[in-house]
Amino acid sequence: MTEPPRSRAEAQRAPILRSRAEAPSAPILRSRAEAPRASTVRVEAVRGALVEPYLDALARLRIEVFREFPYLYDGSPEYERGYLRGYAASAACTLVIALDQALDPPEVVGVATALPLLAHDDADALAPALLGAGYDPAQTYYFGESVLRRTYRGQGIGHAFFDAREQAARELGFTLAAFCAVERPSDHPARPVSYVPHDAFWTRRGYVRRPDLVARFSWRDLGDPHDTAKPMVFWLKELCA
Repeated sequence: MTEPPRSRAEAQRAPILRSRAEAPSAPILRSRAEAPRASTVRVEAVRGALVEPYLDALARLRIEVFREFPYLYDGSPEYERGYLRGYAASAACTLVIALDQALDPPEVVGVATALPLLAHDDADALAPALLGAGYDPAQTYYFGESVLRRTYRGQGIGHAFFDAREQAARELGFTLAAFCAVERPSDHPARPVSYVPHDAFWTRRGYVRRPDLVARFSWRDLGDPHDTAKPMVFWLKELCA
């Protein structure tokens, strides 16, 4: 899911956003064995050519986090390099970086992405559903992956990821935020007993699940010999100025 090459406008640096619990004082370095604290994590949005230094970290996190249910993604560094190459080519692409400054050296522990839907390499698979429902794909800012290491979840970083991407969408003049989430059957054999979907969180953020709007993406599940198509249901939020 990359975006096609297009003209490069001057890269813009988006305002820095900090996680809600971040303290203004300098962080204390700690070992990786210690539990992370939100106060040590800096959340920053970068745009355009400034995303390129973070693509390797994003690739590693995609492979790590998307192995979990419901994606069960069997990714490879080779595929990730091709998939992410287009991000740096887009002046309107936003990456939101979660950096744990208390680690030595500091480490990217989460990334969320967004770009114009029509700039997405899979725009042909995404746009028809929106067009059929009366939405303008040209006015849609598409939220791609949001990957955060398990030990950093539940500390407000997910909210910061959405805050920064919605802010970028408004700054760039988009009127609709959209993302897709994979649909798995409730009796899927790999579904953990403790699994809780993110639907309630996304609903609190103002997103509306649209089961009538579905795209299909293919990837190889863990343990499978080949790629299979999965239904991806749209979630939408109309943005106020």
